[in-house]
Amino acid sequence: MKSSEAAALPTSARTQRLLIAAELTKLRLSMLVLVTVGVSWFAASWSGVAGDLAHDSLVSLIGAILGVLGTAGGACTVNQIFERDVDARMKRTRERPLPSGRVSVDGAIVFGMLCMLAGILILFLLSGPIPALLGLLSALIYVAIYTPLKRMTTLNTIVGAVSGALPPMIGWTAVTQRVDANAWALFGILFVWQIPHFLAIAWRYREDY
Repeated sequence: MKSSEAAALPTSARTQRLLIAAELTKLRLSMLVLVTVGVSWFAASWSGVAGDLAHDSLVSLIGAILGVLGTAGGACTVNQIFERDVDARMKRTRERPLPSGRVSVDGAIVFGMLCMLAGILILFLLSGPIPALLGLLSALIYVAIYTPLKRMTTLNTIVGAVSGALPPMIGWTAVTQRVDANAWALFGILFVWQIPHFLAIAWRYREDY
């Protein structure tokens, strides 16, 4: 083997690991979630409603974005661990890292838990205790309630929408350091939007389901 080819192998392996991490964390979906965090952070920062409690430095924004990325990505990873048997039977999901065998269950567990723990710690240190608590709550609802309910009842959609509507509250509280009426309004807007969104996905992939 040529030296140039040998040098290229580690890079290829790293690339594959990054791609697997992106799939486990559902990075494209997580990036959309981060948009809601950023928009709500800027809304709170520019509104002036926080008063003396304002914590609107860019550090809190970075903390909110990275923290939510970690908690959401970790929760998505754990979700795929629990659903790997179902994912293996559906055309839409059978090529995910776990059912396709590109990553082990143990490896996914370690990765998912580290992501969630790192996300919560970042939120706590850079954005404050309330954003960290909301991040933890969102991850727990997604993993411990929404995921098992998916096999039991269509009401899982409502529970999933609760978890998905918490990130804008995290962005808002990263500035205000309190859960106020505006935070609940942001929660309500995203909660209501998610219902038709989930139903549209379910209808599109109804044959798999």
